[in-house]
Amino acid sequence: MHMVVSLAGRDMLCLQDYTREEIETILKTAEMMKIWNKIGKPHRVLEGKTLGMIFQKPSTRTRVSFEVGIYQLGGLGLYFSANDLQLRRGETIADTARVLSRYVDGLVARVYSHKDVEDLAKYAKIPVINALSDFSHPCQALADYQTILEKKGRIAGLKVVYVGDGNNVAHSLMIAGTKLGANVVIATPEGYEPDKRVIKWAEENAAESGGSLELLHDPLEAVKDADVIYTDVWTSMGQEAEAEERRKVFRPFQVNKELVKHAKPDFIFMHCLPAHRGEEVTDDVIDSQNSVVWDEAENRLHAQKALMALVMGGIKV
Repeated sequence: MHMVVSLAGRDMLCLQDYTREEIETILKTAEMMKIWNKIGKPHRVLEGKTLGMIFQKPSTRTRVSFEVGIYQLGGLGLYFSANDLQLRRGETIADTARVLSRYVDGLVARVYSHKDVEDLAKYAKIPVINALSDFSHPCQALADYQTILEKKGRIAGLKVVYVGDGNNVAHSLMIAGTKLGANVVIATPEGYEPDKRVIKWAEENAAESGGSLELLHDPLEAVKDADVIYTDVWTSMGQEAEAEERRKVFRPFQVNKELVKHAKPDFIFMHCLPAHRGEEVTDDVIDSQNSVVWDEAENRLHAQKALMALVMGGIKV
């Protein structure tokens, strides 16, 4: 018997809180949203609902995709910058969460510290979606695996290789990939490995799903026979002081024509964007036939619409 998966009222802070079936439900819904968009079928499943969007960090894709997404679902998005809300400086996060819960039906937050989004969720009476914290970027990983599924027809058994900094994007990619049965390989310079908690989770996920996790320090060994090669900027927001040092350390981890020769001929190249061309990736890779970065960026819209529709109570799958 097919069980109905209801995610109504759930927060999305980190994909480790979700089962494989729940993640697959979001991905199936995202695929449906994309089809509806393409054929122009109205899907105003959140008619009259409002989404509060709290941004401590500037953003292009995240802000636009959530604003357009809630609008296409029939709702209204309200954007608050850090200055609008005086978070932590004026009103506490707990009080902000309590007040906004009385006005809006869901919250999206892009924050520096993961604790901020956890506190919002703890005190809000409505679903809270993490639109990026220093620890995880679940919305990005949902769009990523939607893209992999589209391009490759499956996720389980694929070799998904991340080359670069063991950061928030790497964390979410590892967590979701190992839950979905992929063979995830993370190649970082020494000292830039992912968080130990995330490594432990991913190993447990892989044991359950039949996937695997490998941590390497050699990008060449990592990308051998890769189905997917993924990278991200070497210096994230808030780390600007380390930029020069990071450039030196990460130089051998650049994804360039030489490196990708070792992947499968039909590998796909992915990047969460914005890209620093000439640093973590060269033009001849990001602009190549193998690159799917623009489809991946588009899928942020569809994956986030799916997530909002499910947690804000619009649809059951």
